[in-house]
Amino acid sequence: MAELQNLAYVVVAASDLAAWRDFAANIIGLGIGDTDAGAVGLRMDGHPWRILIEPGADDDLTHAGWDLGTARDLEDYVAALRAKGADVREESAERAAARHVTRLFSLADPIGFTHEFFTGRTGLRDDGGNLSPILRGQGFVTSDLGIGHILPVCKDYEQGVRWYRDVLGLRYSDRIRQEMAPGIYADATFFHTATGRHHSLATGAFPSAKRLNHLMLEYRDMNDVGLACDRAKKAAIPIVLELGHHPNDQMFSFYMRTPSGFGIELGHGGVVIDEATWAPQIYDVMSDWGHVRNMAMVD
Repeated sequence: MAELQNLAYVVVAASDLAAWRDFAANIIGLGIGDTDAGAVGLRMDGHPWRILIEPGADDDLTHAGWDLGTARDLEDYVAALRAKGADVREESAERAAARHVTRLFSLADPIGFTHEFFTGRTGLRDDGGNLSPILRGQGFVTSDLGIGHILPVCKDYEQGVRWYRDVLGLRYSDRIRQEMAPGIYADATFFHTATGRHHSLATGAFPSAKRLNHLMLEYRDMNDVGLACDRAKKAAIPIVLELGHHPNDQMFSFYMRTPSGFGIELGHGGVVIDEATWAPQIYDVMSDWGHVRNMAMVD
């Protein structure tokens, strides 16, 4: 059965591209890629870009791109979506070329952004992404695990969980349900793709002014997490959650606010799921240590 292999890219509409360029290169350590006029492509590896920042007042996630691996799997996956009644559409050759893929389909998410499904990423290079020299380690964990994860916030949590599981076909990883005050819970459900990064997408039940709560990128070197946190503080970038550790995906990380207002989590040490031994659990804390909250993700 054809299924999603990894989260390969995201597209963000942003009101301040210059701020994003500076933030990406000088705080996170991403490379800057070549794109069409008016957009900023951010590189993590040999792909032409993994994060595309386009001009727009939205300051939010607009597209999430999923790799299907082979042309046959892409066709089978799209056919399965249509059999479920999903209004999935093939995009033009021009649109596919702009995404650096050979074939591209799209499907609207119930909360307002678009999922894109593709095969054959083009424009790959062997330069490692020309990452910023501020990095101490060997860059980011990508390859067949994709870029990291996104956490979009659903308007109807249970409906959203069903849609990501039953329509997109993501695999259930686990769930965290933490009591924040008597009778008041923060709740999140985590999903992975066929290649096993603990979660490529999660969704939660909590108020949010943005569709995207946060994007996570994973460093290969733990030191780069701490160094990025230091750079962010020195640059007076708002830290949302201090350094800490998640019990489910075992990620050591911190969260800061991006120039668009949603969060970005920078981490190290995330779990890769082995389906033969994985046993999903329900955890009662979001973090087993640290992650002290300084502010909301968005005002």
